[in-house]
Amino acid sequence: MKTYLLLLFTFLATGLYAQSFAEYFENATLRLDYIFAGDAQTQHIFIDELSKLPEWYGRRQRLSELPLHGNGIITVCNHATGEIIYRHSFSTLFQEWQATSEAKTTRKAFENVFLVPFPKDTIDIRVQLFDSHQKESAAIRHQVVPTDILIKQKGLHTTPYEILQHPQDSSKSIEIAFVAEGYTAEEMDLFLYDCRTAVDALFTHEPFRQYRNRFKIVAVKSASEQSGVSEPGHHIWRQTALGSHFDTFYSQRYLTTLQLKRLHNLLAGIPYEHIIILANTAHYGGGGIYNSYNLSYTRGERFRPVVVHEFGHSFGGLGDEYEYGDDDAYYFADTEPWEPNLTTLADFASKWKDMQTTDQRIGLYEGGGYQQKGVYRPCENCRMRTNEEPDFCPVCQRALTRLILFYTEP
Repeated sequence: MKTYLLLLFTFLATGLYAQSFAEYFENATLRLDYIFAGDAQTQHIFIDELSKLPEWYGRRQRLSELPLHGNGIITVCNHATGEIIYRHSFSTLFQEWQATSEAKTTRKAFENVFLVPFPKDTIDIRVQLFDSHQKESAAIRHQVVPTDILIKQKGLHTTPYEILQHPQDSSKSIEIAFVAEGYTAEEMDLFLYDCRTAVDALFTHEPFRQYRNRFKIVAVKSASEQSGVSEPGHHIWRQTALGSHFDTFYSQRYLTTLQLKRLHNLLAGIPYEHIIILANTAHYGGGGIYNSYNLSYTRGERFRPVVVHEFGHSFGGLGDEYEYGDDDAYYFADTEPWEPNLTTLADFASKWKDMQTTDQRIGLYEGGGYQQKGVYRPCENCRMRTNEEPDFCPVCQRALTRLILFYTEP
């Protein structure tokens, strides 16, 4: 009898699982634009605007689950019942900025854009931000009525793009869009060449190589007025598609864009879920924000390892495994990092304790997450630690595999 009930429960759960997307959502995307604002002590979330895009390119299963906690969570609930029907985790530049010295004396505002399936009926949305101790630091709750006449229609006219790789099964694929930054209209052949170089670099690494047929890849030809990107440290400002620049938070090699609305406007109507921005510059640098975007320089010998490393951040939620020489603390002994490749030993059992080896090839190596003390990484070296290391360590590979399976399997 117990076996029968277990089988019945599994059948019903699987059936509800498979039907949940069609029950609650259209094959379309609700784009949510917010402003995150504040300083080191206070944070606020404001609604900017809502838009509808023609199709939904995200996952259609495990909709209410979170593979990683992230620094923020967006939750979609059915208004009538309160049932959670979709969840998504993320990190933001705003939260990184809050840890800077500038944030102690200055208030700033940052654009943020999130994509959720377009609902058939009224929904309630809650957006939460968390501090370094994973305690809620700001939140907003608001209602969305799908028939609201002020929800804008976007994506009817798309930026030119090419499909570089088709998945084996388009209904269970991960959509990656490469976006051109600092390439003029005359340099699009160069952009496509760089895209193919980046694709080759990514799928040289496990576990991406093993699961290559689960990825769809497009190259978005977003032309810039000027070639190259801005370098404030050298007093160079260029007119580019995304307005990206080095010296983010006054860190010379930190290359980011704050223009997230512009980025998603360029992508509207194009198949995308994860974003890799390629910058046409020989100036070394890049950046990757979990479930936001990956931005990499291209005109240098370290382009291949950098674009892969930054994808480890933006797709995999992996933390940096190197340390700085300063005393700034980003992680604390009483809180286990949500990044799967870092631990403070607060809850090591939830990380790679089960993978430790007697020869200590996989173990505890102090120094990581920008800190010399109190944060541990799994291996002596890894793709998330140095450009010279050719592979992701076994712990990072397992974390990436879990994410790929989360997005592509029930």
